[in-house]
Amino acid sequence: MTSNASSHSGISAALADFVASAPAFPEAVTEDARRSVLDGLGSMLAGSLEPQSRMVQRVVRGLGTSDEATVFSAGRSSAAGAALANGVATHTLELDDIHKTSTIHAAAPVISAALAVAEREHRGGRDLLRAVVLGYEAALRVGEAVNPSHYRHWHPTGTVATFGAAVAAGHLIGLDAAQMLNALGSAGTQAAGLWEFNASGAMSKTLHPGKAAMNGVLSADLARLGFTGAGTILEGPRGFFAATSHEHDASRITADLGAVWKISENGYKLYSCCGHTHTAIDAALDLRAEQGWDARQVLEQVREVRVFTYGPGWEIVSEQRPRTPYQAKFSLAYVVSAALLEGAVGLDQFSAERFGPDGVAEPAIAELLTRVRPQVSPALTGMYPAAWPVRLELELRDGRLLRVGGDFPRGNMENPVTTAVLEDKFRTLVQPRFGPAVCEQALDLVRHLEDVSDLSLAFANLGRAVQASQEVVR
Repeated sequence: MTSNASSHSGISAALADFVASAPAFPEAVTEDARRSVLDGLGSMLAGSLEPQSRMVQRVVRGLGTSDEATVFSAGRSSAAGAALANGVATHTLELDDIHKTSTIHAAAPVISAALAVAEREHRGGRDLLRAVVLGYEAALRVGEAVNPSHYRHWHPTGTVATFGAAVAAGHLIGLDAAQMLNALGSAGTQAAGLWEFNASGAMSKTLHPGKAAMNGVLSADLARLGFTGAGTILEGPRGFFAATSHEHDASRITADLGAVWKISENGYKLYSCCGHTHTAIDAALDLRAEQGWDARQVLEQVREVRVFTYGPGWEIVSEQRPRTPYQAKFSLAYVVSAALLEGAVGLDQFSAERFGPDGVAEPAIAELLTRVRPQVSPALTGMYPAAWPVRLELELRDGRLLRVGGDFPRGNMENPVTTAVLEDKFRTLVQPRFGPAVCEQALDLVRHLEDVSDLSLAFANLGRAVQASQEVVR
């Protein structure tokens, strides 16, 4: 592949060259982009009312008055400010999408940046969908190149997805290959997001995609004005690969480029907790249904639950005694207990009254937690990240041993869900918070994105409807 990005001819330039002049892609890829926008918008709207989202909205409001783009549930702001606020909101409920091999929640940074810039630039729905496809392409390929070693200290949704946000924004403002390379350079030097927040359950995890979205917009806007960035930001001796991973595979950036579209590999979350717990939740729910158990029967019959998982995931979900809803979202033991006892792992399972300073306050889950034994399996670790495998063994009081497991959570490409399932998820998130009229308005907008010639009008109208509905719903 030749590069006209600049005098550079490495991996960074090849990526910039491709996203600046990518060929048309199949209709199925456009539909995958629509599914991603549908899923991301549902999390964005529902998450916009959460406390941490409200804090960020207040800060964005303080940055200055602007009418460029919609901040859902909080009026208007600059495009960069809207990208920040909406990116935080999208990630807050832990229900936004996940790509398996890059371990990136791309919707929060990429779609938030794309929506904001599309509004500001008065671009249409077709432009938005193309920007989303290209943004995912950049983010997920860079993520695959550095995963899994990058994941040890770095949160890819904050780091890697900054490149995707810059590409999405850059496409919408018409950057050429040289400008796109500069945007990637500025994005990479701003990429950040450390896992240390997980030690205390801090809100930083939601800040990461918001900042990635904001930094992507900033990088693209600067590049349009001629602001230069490192031309070898990925592969340079002090670039992203070297700085954030102890091993990488640069060939993942260009392998099958233009033939395989990464957004078609996207996965969708059905449970409001860390994606590394979802295969285990599926297994626990299946076993409960197979046995026909209720909560009383689980407590009476189960002596011990052994959960075998993969190492990189376990490092994130090892909390055994969650004291807050946030910690519970990263507790493999808690979510398996909830799935077995209650047959659901939704927002209700993470309500504040279930937790206290001494741990889980829900009596049945607190009791079962003492019998759950998560552990790392070297064999399962060897399957990651191509698979996210889990095996459950339930030892019963009558001596029987029940085994169940899976390699891919529901919603992944290998275990897919329909668009109808995603629309039901959307309604579950949006309708209780904003009412049926707003919910259907948003769904109709996504279904007919290609017919929208100016997204600034469509999303401004949706934003006003969201705000007007809040008093009605309350």
